[in-house]
Formats: sequence, C-alpha cells, structure tokens
Amino acid sequence: MPSSHDHSAAVLAVFVTEAWGIEQRVQLKTTTGILQGTLDLPNGASPCPVVVIIAGSGQTDRDGNQALMKNDSLKLLGQALAAKGIAALRYDKRGIAESASAATREEDLRFETYVADVVQWVTWLRQDPRYLRVGLIGHSEGSLIGMLAAKQAKVETFVSLAGGGRPAPALIREQVNTKLPPNLKARSNQILDELVAGRTVTDVPKDLAVLYRPSVQPYLISWFKYDPVREIAALEIPVLIVQGTTDLQVSVDDAKRLAGAKKDAQLRLIDGMNHVLKHATTPEEQQAAYTDPSLSIEARAVEEITTVMITEIRSGAEQPNRR
Repeated sequence: MPSSHDHSAAVLAVFVTEAWGIEQRVQLKTTTGILQGTLDLPNGASPCPVVVIIAGSGQTDRDGNQALMKNDSLKLLGQALAAKGIAALRYDKRGIAESASAATREEDLRFETYVADVVQWVTWLRQDPRYLRVGLIGHSEGSLIGMLAAKQAKVETFVSLAGGGRPAPALIREQVNTKLPPNLKARSNQILDELVAGRTVTDVPKDLAVLYRPSVQPYLISWFKYDPVREIAALEIPVLIVQGTTDLQVSVDDAKRLAGAKKDAQLRLIDGMNHVLKHATTPEEQQAAYTDPSLSIEARAVEEITTVMITEIRSGAEQPNRR
C-alpha cells in the first residue's frame, strides 16, 4: 500500500480577499500525486488557530459538494470560521475533484491512506508560524478519519461533525437492508460478514457490485475494522461532538454513543440542523439544503466550534506547541 509522503507542500500565489477573510490555494505533494486544498484565512494579524476540515464519504469535495449536490457546506464552514479568527484548511481527498490524479489503483486504496494524508497536512501546518494551535474537524465519515489522525498527528482538539457512532458494517446493513429484496439482502449480509472477517469475496452478484466489487473490497476490509466508539474513547485531547437533530444520515443516537464513550467530551445538539449543516425541518427544506449553496449553515455549529478552539488557545497560553 502506498502510504507515504515526502512532507512537501506549497502555498500557491492564487488568493482572493473577501469580507470574511482571504482564500488561499495550497497543495500537498505525496508519492502518488498532488492533493489540492484551500486555506480560508482570517483578515488581520496572525498568529491564529487553524483547523483541518475532513470531508465525508463518496465523491465529496473540499467544499462539501458532490455531482448534482452543490450545497457548499464545508466551504461555508471554513469561511465562517475564518470570519471568527480561525483559519481553516479544506482539501480534496485523493481521487476526488482536483486531487483525482493522486489516486492509486482502487485495489491499493486503504482507509489508512486517507488518515496518512491528514497527518501530512497537519505536519505541514505545524511548520507555519502563522498558526498557534491545530485542530481537526471530521464531517460524516471524515469524523472517523479525523479520530485516527488525531492519534498520530499532534493536534490540540478534535471535532466530530455529524460523525457516525457505529462501525461501518452496521450502517451499511441498516441502509441497504431496507432497499434490497430478501435474496439480495441475505447475500449482502453474507458478503459483509466475510469482509468483516478480513476475507475477500469473488462471487459478487451484479446487483451488489457497486457496493462490493472486488477492487473495493480491500478498502472496505481496512475501514470495517475501526469502531468510532473505541477510537474516540482513546483520544487524549479535548473533543467536541456536534450533531443536528434533523440529520437524515446520522442520528442523535450516534452522537450520544460517541459522547458516552468519551466522558469528558462536549456534546452539542443543534436543533433543526441537517447533515449538510443547514436548517431543515421539512422534506422541502431538506432537498433545498443539499442543492442550494446560497442557504447559510447553522450559526450555532460555528459558534460551538469557535468556542472550543478559542478555549484551547487560551489553555495553551497562546504559545505555539511544536513537535
């Protein structure tokens, strides 16, 4: 598995100044290609705290968008944090959007590859005197990536934003079993059992190939071995868990499960916030939230994250804490 990285990154000369702050393009060189990112920087003097925002599963880019689903949730989050004095790094994960060329063959991809990328971004940020402290914000599946990265990289805080509280196989069973006919449901469960046991499956029905095609199975096996409850419990840094009450993809119970595993974590439930961080209490509002980038994200979520980051800075006596 290609893992590693030569720890070189660059700030590009392309930047845009806005009312909320400055947008700066950055890139990170890895052994398999370049990852593209954006720094949302506060106006005014540095140093300041910085967070790495880790996008969720599928083809979600640094802005929080997928094809036919442009909502700009993560872009709006980064800009809102910059307006509060906190820099934010958003990036396209390898294989996605402008980082597509950094992808290895699907057979070679592992969950740990995404974790290693976050660690390298943090290593780069640590070398920049503009930043006092570094935090991680993992959205959706990015939450688990962030938990694992927080154990390897030197970060001061971790925020789980709409992060799942159960192992991936349990979520897949729940989502898939309601949509499949009985014969495919049984086969899906058998395949999942094999993958959880660390064994690949060759005879995948055509109707299940999008989920379990042989080329993606090594990645699934690497992902399935992690339990978010176990991973968050192992963190020794301040943790904030933010969850919307109208999220259709991750439940409040998931957030409570995470909080229960780490007794000193702060749990913040945002009334009426959905999975893409916007206010949505009706089916019509849910649809609009996923497809209308002009809709703002919930201000309280930004406030909760800001409070944790600023508190951590004060607790660190506003001194850089380098490796």
